[in-house]
Amino acid sequence: MHVEVVENVLKLNDDVARRNRAVLHEAGVFTIDLLGGPGCGKTTLVERTLAALRAELRIAVIVGDLATARDAQRIARHCPHVVQVNTGKGCHLEAHQVRQAMERIDLHQTDLLIIENVGNLVCPVGFDLGQDVKVGMFSTTEGADKPAKYPYMVHESDVVLLNKTDLLPYVPFDVNQFDTDVRRLRPDATVLRCSAYLNKLDSWLDWLRARAAAPAEISAPYTKANPR
Repeated sequence: MHVEVVENVLKLNDDVARRNRAVLHEAGVFTIDLLGGPGCGKTTLVERTLAALRAELRIAVIVGDLATARDAQRIARHCPHVVQVNTGKGCHLEAHQVRQAMERIDLHQTDLLIIENVGNLVCPVGFDLGQDVKVGMFSTTEGADKPAKYPYMVHESDVVLLNKTDLLPYVPFDVNQFDTDVRRLRPDATVLRCSAYLNKLDSWLDWLRARAAAPAEISAPYTKANPR
């Protein structure tokens, strides 16, 4: 009996992502895919980042949400170059959605593109969008066990941000356990701590300035066999 083999559903996404990356690199745009669960502080981080860097870098933002344009409206107060993508029942952005959003941005007048992915610790992880780096964001209010419970988020994140550190005196969060789990899962990750709400972002802004100023590099996905 002939059994039809269905091609990997990610292949088409990866093909589009490669084209996205080529277009972005040709335009000299450094791109981050910002991942994190609902309420971890992604939108506040983007707002504060725009306020701090808009005089230094030309920044555009693509915002992914299931519904509403509320996050894009917040961000638009700090940046006119914002595109909202509503995914409906989709729990993550895909490369073709980013490609369509990119067509509404003047990439040759952009230094940094921030893609704020849909709030989810699972689904966005496996989809390449054409970014240079993935940034995985956690918060102290979520609990220190999240890296261990959602390991693929850490595996795929070049940078791991721990947000809401101002709340450490008030929440039961084991910083040592968090750090140990992140290092076990992704030893080469850049781990940064911040409080977006209180605008304590020096380490994040310094990292972003350095990377946005450097030539874009295409890198293979992280594995233990290929730690980049």
